[in-house]
Amino acid sequence: MTEKKDTIQTQLKELEAIAEWFEKGEELDVEEGLSKVKQGAALVKKLKARIREVENEFREIEADLTEEEK
Repeated sequence: MTEKKDTIQTQLKELEAIAEWFEKGEELDVEEGLSKVKQGAALVKKLKARIREVENEFREIEADLTEEEK
């Protein structure tokens, strides 16, 4: 389970690095910028999917706990 947490954290750091690249770039290379945007979009897509998975896991745990209380 820790591995997936690290993956989310690592991907967020990658997104942060991409954002920083754009923020500090005085003279942006259009081709490299396009590549960074594509990277960022792919990371966002992966993160959204993983966050949905985590939310579902929490809901399952909550449902199990609620069932046990009955």
